Amino acid sequence: MAKHSKYKRKHKHYSLPEAGSSPGVIYIAKDALEPVIKIYKYNSEFYEVSELHNIEAVKNIIADKRFTYWIEVKGFDSRQLFETLAIDFNVNKLILEDITRTYQRPKMEEYDGYVFATSRMLYFDEAKNMDNIQVSFILMDNALFTFQENYEDCLEPIRNRLKAGKGNIRIAGSSYLMYALMDIIIDRYFEILGQWGEDLDAIEDRLFDSPDKTVMFDTQVIKRNLIGVRKVIWPERDKLNDILRSDSPLITDQTKMYIKDAYDHCIQIIDMVDSLKELSVSNIDMYLSFISNRMNEIMKVLTIISSIFIPLTFIAGIYGMNFAIEDPATGKVLPKNMPELYQENGYLYTMIVMGLIAVLQIIYFWRKGWFK
Repeated sequence: MAKHSKYKRKHKHYSLPEAGSSPGVIYIAKDALEPVIKIYKYNSEFYEVSELHNIEAVKNIIADKRFTYWIEVKGFDSRQLFETLAIDFNVNKLILEDITRTYQRPKMEEYDGYVFATSRMLYFDEAKNMDNIQVSFILMDNALFTFQENYEDCLEPIRNRLKAGKGNIRIAGSSYLMYALMDIIIDRYFEILGQWGEDLDAIEDRLFDSPDKTVMFDTQVIKRNLIGVRKVIWPERDKLNDILRSDSPLITDQTKMYIKDAYDHCIQIIDMVDSLKELSVSNIDMYLSFISNRMNEIMKVLTIISSIFIPLTFIAGIYGMNFAIEDPATGKVLPKNMPELYQENGYLYTMIVMGLIAVLQIIYFWRKGWFK
């Protein structure tokens, strides 16, 4: 039985606003998850994680400028949460719409007192399907808000770095934390592309061993996913370029230095996507070439068989007409009819001639190299 495709395309449908609807409307999906709010409070000597039941208390908490804060919000099933952001933190309602309408491309926008940015986080679910979710950032002086619609993420290494307190992450401020989160999202692309590269190599091996139709299906799914990554990584590169060119005092020069490294990673990922896309196209073309060659081999065999039997069929057709040399009713001799119809051993002679013709044809085809 042919092996089923390892990857299956996952259809994700977004709820788009109706034409002519008012901008800045907060959208809460019917299947939205209950919000889980965690606040990470830290500096060079202190680290604490706590869970909040609502976001109203955050304004008073982050008023202490001795610490940096990461407010992580997962799940959007609370209109009050976003209204509090608009009232207490003066977040523009257009930003709240972009957060809750989770089909935004990666981008960065500057506002008075904060910076808004989005990224697309890719990961595999349990069924090995690739999922694409939006992560939104609101950067403030000593705080970073992050928003995502579900509970899954690839950010655990950043939490571990905060807990360990090594490197710059505990002392470089909220803008560096935003960079670190964006960077690990980008690094996740490397892992996914590396997995697809291995899969394409395995598919290429299958092409030479025993090609079947699942080869084309598996390659096509990877190719479609590569197109999805390409649609994400190009605006991600532009977003990082916008951050580098930003004059916002919230983004430090030290952070911009590291953003340059993330920008280089985007360029590398774009090159990897192009290379893997070419490899996937090559695998599909090779599979189609194998199928075409196999069909040509089958047609060659059928042509050889047909070529051998054409003259034999011709001879059998002639002697199957049974035009007698003598009229059985009148006894009249018909000299132009088949004189060999009643030839003694005629059947044997005919079979010998037919066999000789077939052997001569086989020898001719063999010398022409048709059997190689």
